[in-house]
Amino acid sequence: MRSSSLAFRLVAGAAFWSSIVLVAGGIILSTLFRGTVERGFDARLASMLDSLIASTDVTAEGKLERTQKLSESRFDFAYSGLYWQIAPLAPRAPLRSRSLFDQKLDIDAGKQVERGENGIKAFGATGPEGQHLRVLERRISLPGYDVPVSFAVAADRAEMEAEISTFNGWVAASMGVLGIVLLGALLIQVRFGLQPLDRVRLSLANIRSGRAMRLEGDFPSEIEPLADELNGLLEGNREVLERARTHVGNLAHALKTPLSILSNEARAQDGEFGELVDKTAGQMREQIDHHLARARMAASANVLGAHSDAADVMKRLSRTLERIYAERGIHIELIAPDGLGFRGEAQDLEEIAGNLLDNACKWAESTVRVELTPLAERRKGRPFFLLAIEDDGPGLPAEKRAAALKRGARLDESKPGSGLGLSIVTEIAELYGGDLTLADAATGGLRAEVRLPQAGE
Repeated sequence: MRSSSLAFRLVAGAAFWSSIVLVAGGIILSTLFRGTVERGFDARLASMLDSLIASTDVTAEGKLERTQKLSESRFDFAYSGLYWQIAPLAPRAPLRSRSLFDQKLDIDAGKQVERGENGIKAFGATGPEGQHLRVLERRISLPGYDVPVSFAVAADRAEMEAEISTFNGWVAASMGVLGIVLLGALLIQVRFGLQPLDRVRLSLANIRSGRAMRLEGDFPSEIEPLADELNGLLEGNREVLERARTHVGNLAHALKTPLSILSNEARAQDGEFGELVDKTAGQMREQIDHHLARARMAASANVLGAHSDAADVMKRLSRTLERIYAERGIHIELIAPDGLGFRGEAQDLEEIAGNLLDNACKWAESTVRVELTPLAERRKGRPFFLLAIEDDGPGLPAEKRAAALKRGARLDESKPGSGLGLSIVTEIAELYGGDLTLADAATGGLRAEVRLPQAGE
């Protein structure tokens, strides 16, 4: 997909917003899970703290003592990550779990404190081996004891953070997989949704190449008005061209009749004046035929959908000219792939090939070779093919070839003709975006090469 394409914009926009939603969703899930885990962590510590307070009593001598052991075995292993401490708020020795060994919990270090229910404070502290601890503390005045007592339970946060990290990893992986699935679904949806536009593009390509005359097929309701408008435009274009051709034909008939009268009257007159009028009328008729034909060709060259079978046209011309030149024994060898189309009207191709074949047959000794070859080159994005016609005649020197292409030029008066053939071929080829070149033939004669637009792509 190109960055300027509609599909790219749809996919990129949807991917951008989907990414934002997925990232935001992942952050929200992670935050909610962290809150849940921390509350569960604090709830377990609070339960241990309640058990610690319930298992502590004051002796008859006014000393603190533990009446029962806590059920959590990790309190008995040094630096296990789970600790408790009972500290009178006076310069007296605290009671500590075995897991603290020779250390104590620093509960008065000015930490950021979170206050909970029942006077419980929660804060962070550093453990015996540098662990990050979560500490819950509650201060209670025990009956028979002269100073308040601080009860504290602490646990290493690493266990909780590991659980959160594992969850975050799964969330990130899940969001990544979900993002890939969504992107794939977006690509499929966009491709499926834009298929009608591809059909429109292919239909237009068929029209441009001559394989169709209008947009065909069923289109969604959003695109159907566009297809109808395009078909209406194509139909209107054809109608305008048809009306123009009709007017051109009418003009030709309207002018030719007075010219014929002038010619007939001039021939009936003796003297130079009659000859001059007749000659001038003939020139006018020739100019009218030329420019009317040029106008017709210019119109047909730009008609969308114009298409003709080049191989079929060449076969018909070859058979006709072989019959015309049968007395001289001229043989026309045709090499043309089936299905090669000319993007234009058949009569224009007949005009081009007919003039070139006629010239080749006039000068050939015995053989004329015709070859149609698709070309790799493209002009204005369109494919072209090469029409090459060569004879085994005397050929034409390179210095005379430019003059031969001029209108009305005749380099040898011994052969019949008006000298307009090659110039007409040049004009028609140029109208279709092609050209005519002359070269030496492999058989020693002249080789004429015409590049014309190919239909079918």
